Amino acid sequence: MKRSIKISSSPNEVAESFAEEFKRIITDSLRDNKTFTVALSGGSTPELFFSILGDKYSKSIPWQYVHFFWGDERCVPPDDPESNYGMTFRKLFVKIEIPASNIHRIAGEMDPKKEASRYSEEISAFTKSRDGLPEFDLILLGMGDDGHTASIFPENMELLNSLKICAVSSHPVTKQKRITITGRVINNADYVTFLVTGKKKAAIVEKIINKDNYIHNFPAGNIVPVYGNLSWCLDEDAGSLL
Repeated sequence: MKRSIKISSSPNEVAESFAEEFKRIITDSLRDNKTFTVALSGGSTPELFFSILGDKYSKSIPWQYVHFFWGDERCVPPDDPESNYGMTFRKLFVKIEIPASNIHRIAGEMDPKKEASRYSEEISAFTKSRDGLPEFDLILLGMGDDGHTASIFPENMELLNSLKICAVSSHPVTKQKRITITGRVINNADYVTFLVTGKKKAAIVEKIINKDNYIHNFPAGNIVPVYGNLSWCLDEDAGSLL
């Protein structure tokens, strides 16, 4: 595994910097492959990132070869304000030309267990395979104040090693149902990138980056790609203790 850490001055700078890197990763990958598969994250920093992609890269990225998936989704309809798909649609998809068949949303309005199974099959059908697991070209992640990533929370760490591709999760406080890809799938990707901003996350970022003894108590601390590259893109607040 190759790990890189980049600290930018602000959340907007984090998003701007990764947008350029995103374009480079896609361009490099498409030299050898016919498609590029990416699993997206929700959250405020990815929202900035999607806005920048839509505003500045609508013509310079070959979107017709990019297939979008989601690392997790709340079990809500696509027009719900909490829908990760809905946010991406408003910030990115309305601004770019991309075939509808390239957008693989989690149907959060469906029965969670059935949808987790269906989405697992869809992921398998459209991604490469390595070691019997889906191999995404890129998985984009955020990190919560408790160290959770995707919808793998400290309360359901077993999802890190689940044999399933997707599983049903619950938010520990609100009990809202989520559908999430599992840890083994994340760690099988070619590129895994965390976009993390804010001072509230600085202490956990420091523990994970410096490999504190308690690193494995945080789901994000267990993201260690087996073959791929791991990047942490931070603002100055999130990286303030490094």
